Order: sequence, then structure tokens, then C-alpha cells
Amino acid sequence: MSVREATNINDLGIARDIDIFDRLANWQGLDVVDCGCGDGSLAKGLAKRGATVTGLEPDPAQAAKNRAADPVPNVTLLEAHAQSIPREDSSVDAVVFSKSLHHVPFDEMDNALREAARVLKPAGFLYVLEPDIRGQFSQMVKPFHDETVVRAKALEALDRTASKVFGKMEEYWYTNVLTFPDFETLEKRMSGSTFNEIDARRVDTPEVRAAFEAGKAEDGYAFTNLMRVQLYRDPKTK
Repeated sequence: MSVREATNINDLGIARDIDIFDRLANWQGLDVVDCGCGDGSLAKGLAKRGATVTGLEPDPAQAAKNRAADPVPNVTLLEAHAQSIPREDSSVDAVVFSKSLHHVPFDEMDNALREAARVLKPAGFLYVLEPDIRGQFSQMVKPFHDETVVRAKALEALDRTASKVFGKMEEYWYTNVLTFPDFETLEKRMSGSTFNEIDARRVDTPEVRAAFEAGKAEDGYAFTNLMRVQLYRDPKTK
């Protein structure tokens, strides 16, 4: 049976990312590699659920911050790339790309997916979370942070390579709700990461402010974002 024949599409409704991690897998006792771990928030969250997590962060600035941070039990944060996972063959229970596959260079996305299959145990799985560009939040930030192309490239790599190196795939959709008390909080969040290098002046424009005001809610501002999870199983290493 091919990956596409095994696909099962489910709508999981409105949820936080971590809620979906909880619904789709039991993380207790798993050895996990989190590719593109950022500040390690997800790695720490999975460790609280009983996993042992190695977070890989390719951005030198963020990786330096991770090294300087206080250690967390069962969490190891390394400066490393997804296309060269520092683990032995068939040694990992789960590999995670949480909104990070589209940050891998185009010409390395396929290698990153092959690396995931290489390090996974036969019963292991690959968890790929990617935002859909059609989401309300994604459209609001598009004038200064347009990820249309990179997200499409990530999906192409999954279709092209993950479908060959994994035997089964399950697909799920859900909706995030992102909230902000004011525009300044959005501006600080979007210009505060070292790997995106977004100038705050590009955020504070009449176009973006108008789109932000469209999200006015009873208490602050709220924006939906459509999320896709693809779970790949049965890794093929040959």
C-alpha cells in the first residue's frame, strides 16, 4: 500500500499545538529528536510528558542562547542541522519538525527527511507540523513575512521524498487561535527572532495595522491559523 493510499484526513477542530501532540502520540518513554527546536519550548514540553528530547537548532545566535540557559532534565539542546542528525541509525523513537521544515534550505529538505528515516527505529515515526498559508494569521503577516514559497517547498519535499522513505502517512488538520493584547506585542514577537531577521519597521505599516485591527476581539486581538500535521510511519532506510 502506498503512502497516499494510506492517508487518513481528520479535522481536529480548534486546539493548541501541544494539545495535538498529546492527542496523536503518547510521549512517555520516547527518545525524540526535535529538529529546529528554537528556544526549546517544545522539547521541554515533551520532556514534561516523559520523553527524552534532543533539540537541534541550526541558528548560531539561538543555539548560543540555548547553551547559556539553565539545563532542563531530559532535554539536550545542540547546535546542529536537520540534514545531519547526530544520532545512530535506527536509534530514535520519534523525529519532530514543528513549523521548522520550511526553514530548512530548499536543497537540503530531502536530505533532512532521509535523515529522519535513517535515525528512526522500525516502529518510530516522523511528526511534521506545518502552518497552512491560507490561515488568517499567515495572511496578516504576509506583507513582511511571506512564507508562501518556503511552505510550498516543504510540502513538495514531503510529497517527493517522505512518500518514498516512509510506508504510511496519516494527515490531520486543526486550527490555532493566536491572541495579542496590542499591536506592539505582535511587533515585538515578529521582530524578536534571530533566524527570521524581520525589521520592526517592516511590521509597523498601515497595511499590517489595518489587518491587525480586523482581528479585534472582546479582549485584545485574535487570529486563526490553519495547521497541518503529517505523521509518517514505517521508515525505509534502504
